[in-house]
Amino acid sequence: MSDPTGPEGSPARGVSRRGALGMAALAAAGTAVGFGVGRGTASGSASDDDGAYDFDGEHQAGITTPVQRHLYFASLDMTAGATREDLISLLQEWTDAARQLTAGQEVGDTGAVDGSPLAPPDDTGEALGLGPHHLTVTFGLGPSLFTRDGDPFGIAARRPEALAPLPLFAFDLLEEPISGGDLCIQACADDPQVVVHAIRNLSRIAFGRAQVRWTRLGYGRTSRTSAEQQTPRNLFGFKDGTANILSDDAKALDRWVWADDGWMAGGSYLVARTIQMTIESWDRTRLEEQELVIGRSKGEGAPLSGGTEMTEPDLEMTSSTGGFAVPETSHVRLAHPDRNDGVQLLRRGYNYVDGNNDLGQITAGLFFLSFQRDPAQFVQVQNSLKTDALNEYIRHVGSALFAVPPGVRRGGYVGQGLFES
Repeated sequence: MSDPTGPEGSPARGVSRRGALGMAALAAAGTAVGFGVGRGTASGSASDDDGAYDFDGEHQAGITTPVQRHLYFASLDMTAGATREDLISLLQEWTDAARQLTAGQEVGDTGAVDGSPLAPPDDTGEALGLGPHHLTVTFGLGPSLFTRDGDPFGIAARRPEALAPLPLFAFDLLEEPISGGDLCIQACADDPQVVVHAIRNLSRIAFGRAQVRWTRLGYGRTSRTSAEQQTPRNLFGFKDGTANILSDDAKALDRWVWADDGWMAGGSYLVARTIQMTIESWDRTRLEEQELVIGRSKGEGAPLSGGTEMTEPDLEMTSSTGGFAVPETSHVRLAHPDRNDGVQLLRRGYNYVDGNNDLGQITAGLFFLSFQRDPAQFVQVQNSLKTDALNEYIRHVGSALFAVPPGVRRGGYVGQGLFES
């Protein structure tokens, strides 16, 4: 919608000599980002399709990283009988593979074609020759991972207080098969084959320990995280993410995005919501009404109180008819920080299309993703939208929450702090 609506010096464990040499070459060429940077930085220009983001860093990449064009998101559940050792080994192997994937390398010791012809290849091979295309891989842990009967992973006592299932909101029509999950993987890149390759290989690695619960393939980012990016449009045709937190706003990131509690310090909390749009109803709505629902002009993206896209909405201005220029039930007004105790979210949503239903209606919408230091921020904003006129045109059908651990030091693995005293 239009407003608030990822031990130094040693090769990664399990990386082949070929892979280690490849990473060393990247570092020597200046394409890798050191731990101290704090967020992923592209190795090339925005037009460089082979540009890479380092997987290791203070925070996981894929949060403040400039939003890429494509997303493949997967939620997984640990299999019945899985143990603490299974979970740790999975996170270790995922970390090793993510380092290779984000560097544009093949997964495993022998990759797609260098292994035995009598055994399945380590890498599925569909991304051979493509390069990393600014791939980021971000991992998260769901509340259900900590609340399994019998505490098989030995982590129940270490569940962050903030990591509790989201409440049911007004107008939620949630579908269980596309909600929740023990683990999540968010893969973003500027090529769709690269993100599919990443999720395919990571889910393959999980075989026997975790299995896919649901996935979402997204295209056409609906937010921006850097000032250099133009504000994109969602499937309603309106600019989305105008007021988003940007990657160079360190003060806002510290205040609203990065957690500071225990093993989650430097991490964040990810809310994932599948928001289905009633496309046909919206497409038959007058332009004037569409703008009143959103609170912005459709062309420029300016608030209805006047100015340009980046002009701050004047929530006190009245219109010639006597009401507020930015209507009381408009999305912009209800989601504005001034109406929510200053609360902000960092959003990285994507459009999605899932074909059509039996009536020939398009099944499409917004895959809403937001990062915040505390899920209570999202809860506050979402509760403010009870009277949002936009509710007539959308249905929240999927919901999930994940704790995204801090970034990884070289030689470590994602979520390592959870298992250490």
